[in-house]
Amino acid sequence: MSQTAPSTAVPDPYADRPWLRFYAAGVPTDVTVPDVPVTRLLDDAAAAYGDRAALVFFGRKTSYRQLRRDADRLAGALRALGVRKGDRVALVLPNCPAAITAFFAITRLGAVMVACNPLYTDSELRHQLTDSGAKVAIVFDGAYATLDAARPGTAVEHVVSVCLADFLPSLKRKLLDLPLGAAREKRERLITPLPPGARAVPYTELMETSPGPVEQEFVEPSEDLAVLQYTGGTTGRPKGAMLTHRNLVANAHQVQAWDQGIKVGRESVLCVLPLFHVYGLMLCVVTGVLLAGTLVLLPTFDPELVLDAIKHERPTVFPGVPPIYSKLLEHPKIGKYDLRSIRTCISGAMRLPVETIDAFQAATGGRLAEGYGMTESSPVTLANPLNANSRPGTIGLPLPNTHVKIVDEFRQDRVLPIGAAGELVVFGPQLFKGYWNQQDETNLALRNGWLYTGDIGVMSPDGYVTLIDRKRDVVIASGFSIYPSEIEDVLREHPAVYDAAVIGVPDPYRGETVKAVIQLAEGMSATAAELDVFAHQHLAPYKVPKLIAFRDDLPRNMIGKVLRRVLREEHAAEHPEVGDEGPGQDPFADYKR
Repeated sequence: MSQTAPSTAVPDPYADRPWLRFYAAGVPTDVTVPDVPVTRLLDDAAAAYGDRAALVFFGRKTSYRQLRRDADRLAGALRALGVRKGDRVALVLPNCPAAITAFFAITRLGAVMVACNPLYTDSELRHQLTDSGAKVAIVFDGAYATLDAARPGTAVEHVVSVCLADFLPSLKRKLLDLPLGAAREKRERLITPLPPGARAVPYTELMETSPGPVEQEFVEPSEDLAVLQYTGGTTGRPKGAMLTHRNLVANAHQVQAWDQGIKVGRESVLCVLPLFHVYGLMLCVVTGVLLAGTLVLLPTFDPELVLDAIKHERPTVFPGVPPIYSKLLEHPKIGKYDLRSIRTCISGAMRLPVETIDAFQAATGGRLAEGYGMTESSPVTLANPLNANSRPGTIGLPLPNTHVKIVDEFRQDRVLPIGAAGELVVFGPQLFKGYWNQQDETNLALRNGWLYTGDIGVMSPDGYVTLIDRKRDVVIASGFSIYPSEIEDVLREHPAVYDAAVIGVPDPYRGETVKAVIQLAEGMSATAAELDVFAHQHLAPYKVPKLIAFRDDLPRNMIGKVLRRVLREEHAAEHPEVGDEGPGQDPFADYKR
């Protein structure tokens, strides 16, 4: 797919990149992207900072020199299992040292990492294994039973099992064997014995029997894949986004250039985001290794665990999502922790409330800025400047090397003037190669090198982009375009509402009508009639939800974003007589941000 910006027959108001004058001091308009495999980042870090801690896992440290040795040794073991250039290897792991080692081992071979959520069901996992054609799976023991159930009918020839306890410091491993209740609980969380006859080789055994390291397989960075990352799957089955070595290297350099406070070889990254998601992989691993940073790995998000990690490891960079920052601020013991080591936080995936920004910056003294990206863009394309030019409520400015336009959402060949709302399209070296074995879907998403995001946004005259809504999520009622996020923001202002999700549902008269699904705050109560009165006080009548339902919890994806599609599916199942001819047919639906 060409990466040359398309020409236009009429003057393009975005061609001069009005956002550049609001870049923080020192941020370049463009960066030079080296033509190297992603493994070069590890090689360079190990050569320049070999003794520096690359990984910290519950106190156990692994140096950059040792990480490179481990990755090369695992690459040799995988080659002995038959893995060759272009083969797919599935990782079904939480955040742990094996996940980092395996990523670099797989890409060392020129093979492709298939990132899988270890909490998937067997049917979800089976789809990814089948679709990708993965021949090896590396799975943590807690997900082995799921993988074993998913394995029949797939191309998986070998399974490698990982026990998280193997990566603990030796003293902590010994403490797990104590006949105490606390030790038993920790042991059960960290160790899941495999069943008799399990068809898997332990990770530690594989490493011990490795024939030795291998040389870097030749790869063409702009063409050869490093990662197959599956999207949210809201237009049917999840699609595999093909991310090349160049995509990852480019985005890491773009992110590095954005933060002028970075000190290579001195940063420490708190890795709470799941590394099987491209956001965590890029912000924590790829960018972290480019900086020769110390990656502080946490296998799950637990507020007290995070606070303890900040206390002991003093991270400087903390990528996250709004619920993570909010939960930490709500923790009753937060006042007892010194959070001032944190210098920079980039938040993505969903809207970042201004009050969260203010409170977190006050607690840490660092910068918390909202950014924007998609799986298909590796993922970061825009971010707020990490200085006084940050504008809460926007998703910021395009990164270096990144171009942005707003186009008519219905006539997508028509570029809209600055200030008009339409579909956000982006262009840059971080854009994916396409969808695995889905050329038609690729052609819809990528056109002349531009990625059509499916998001509705507007750019201000000075280049800041405000995201209005997902294109698919826009409700068209009686000809009016209604943006769910506007209604959700109003409903959240009600003191009894903890969270709200708004969807469009089929209506025989209006085409679609607005439905709000409410999660009440703990200990609070409200009726649909009360919320209807409240909504009428703040919204035009055509925007007020005609249907209001209540749920104990809203459905969310792995990084906490509310899944409106699940609510639409539930509504369709409850009202089969209406059909599902409303929202949900758009081919650009809900690419994961």
